[in-house]
Amino acid sequence: MREAPQTLLPKLFKAWKVSHLVFEKDTDAYGRSRDTEIIKLAKAAGVEIVFKTGRTLYDSDELVEKNGGKPTMSISQVEHAGAKIGDIARPISPPRSLPDPGDTPLDFEQDQPPQEPDFNAIQRDGQDTSYTKLAGPNGDFAVPTMEELGLKPATTKYRGGETNALETLAKVLADKDYTAKFEKPKTAPTAFEPQSTTLLSPHLHFGSLSCREFYWRVQDVIKSYKGNPSSLPVNLPGQLLFRDMYFGAQAPLGYKFGQTFGNSHCRFVPWHLRSKVDPKFGLITGEYSIDNAQAEEWFQRWKYGCTGFPWIDAVMRQLRTEGWIHHLARHAVACFLTRGGCYIDWERGAEVFEEWLIDHEAACNIGNWQWLSCTAFYAQFYRCYSPIAFPQKTDKNGDFVRRYVPELEDFPAKYIYEPWKAPIQDQRKAGCLIKGDGKEEEEEKADGYKIYPKPMFDFNERRAICIEGLKNAYKVKLYGNDPRVLDGTWRELFDVGDEGVAEGDDTSAIDGESKIRKEVKGKGGKGEKGVDEDEGGAADAGGENKGGDKGGNKRKRGDGKGTLDGFISTNRKKLRKT
Repeated sequence: MREAPQTLLPKLFKAWKVSHLVFEKDTDAYGRSRDTEIIKLAKAAGVEIVFKTGRTLYDSDELVEKNGGKPTMSISQVEHAGAKIGDIARPISPPRSLPDPGDTPLDFEQDQPPQEPDFNAIQRDGQDTSYTKLAGPNGDFAVPTMEELGLKPATTKYRGGETNALETLAKVLADKDYTAKFEKPKTAPTAFEPQSTTLLSPHLHFGSLSCREFYWRVQDVIKSYKGNPSSLPVNLPGQLLFRDMYFGAQAPLGYKFGQTFGNSHCRFVPWHLRSKVDPKFGLITGEYSIDNAQAEEWFQRWKYGCTGFPWIDAVMRQLRTEGWIHHLARHAVACFLTRGGCYIDWERGAEVFEEWLIDHEAACNIGNWQWLSCTAFYAQFYRCYSPIAFPQKTDKNGDFVRRYVPELEDFPAKYIYEPWKAPIQDQRKAGCLIKGDGKEEEEEKADGYKIYPKPMFDFNERRAICIEGLKNAYKVKLYGNDPRVLDGTWRELFDVGDEGVAEGDDTSAIDGESKIRKEVKGKGGKGEKGVDEDEGGAADAGGENKGGDKGGNKRKRGDGKGTLDGFISTNRKKLRKT
């Protein structure tokens, strides 16, 4: 039905004489606030509430409880806490029929939710008419169409629905060797048509595939496999445990999980393009400070795939057009934007992924960006993905680049990842000149040739600068909830000229910083300590495994979802910078 649950359900409780309300538990920050309000309204109407966990293998709150009340910051913590909870329940068979719901009148006024702010405005080329009628234009309770939502035509080739999900799962399971011996780090990020992984993550996100159905059907294959199957955490069940880990990290932190500011488990780094923060609520606003014009240009070039590094550009173009990229490709572009090149706030990258990924989960997206920026979960900041060497491990010929960066399709393999090194005669022979910075006006000067930009910086030079910046941040040892981060005095701990720290830097990430300074003054530096990571890899407060987690190569923002219902807490109404 086309109305927000906060206004619709109280009317249905009365009109339909509802006795019970059953729903799936949601531990996302927005989901919690919405469900808390619904529970309150149901109790007031005398309706009994029943909610079940189904989005994750374990109840995220129970996982946190068994982890000593702390966020799950490593896969080992998930395994230990999960063992205390007990076996993961097998899914039950779906019902063969549903009872007649009885009389379901709709003779009440529809309350249309506010349309502003519209987080999806950039994706529309028409008006959102989905709320014209409560039961849809044909009165059949149909799901809104793309046309009703005013959305641009889909460019992705992937399609949803349970039928597609189960067909895909069946194909995966039919290859018993692949299923039983799957190891995520050994899959190729450059593979396409078909990809090297299952591509079931969008179905897990939208609920067209149960994570427990996936888990147990894979376990059944592994159990009956005659060879030597792969093991946790790199195998397929391990990927679901990583997913639970991020949900377990998010659950106790709420909105703060999705930002550095106020986050007790996220290391503070003075990145470029830091988020602005509402001083009243301590939450990010959706806008950011442009402290460095060069960094802003790099960010835009990264987002739209015109950095001059073919591997990075191919991945970002695949993401923008198809809505999905391989796990290790996500690693590569995230590392490049943050600690491996641009030194730009991971929150900027998380926003882009949130906008374009069809499998976006707030918890997983935020967690992965913190991991790859080495601000939480992982600490080996000196290990960076080379945009030149890394893709060659699985694609010497550059077929992936040729597919998604067609300007370079005829380049010799020896230059496909470094086209700027090709002699001008080879560039002309390939029909593409390496020049400019990716701006459209460059094409007007191409004399019939395609144009691909020069690299926007020297990667080795920028990598060294970023590593030095991370070294400084690790020495300072600030986490997002430190009073010096909250009041802006963190600058006193860094040298002017350090990456991300400009002379007279007053482009604070905090709106109304003086107010926050007054509030935290005198509180001292205590409070919950951040995760104490070491160079062994992913770590957590107390009892982490020394070598880090094996296989760890692994908006809306801030866990707040852009919602069609328009019921967003006042502290989450944001104006997105586009």
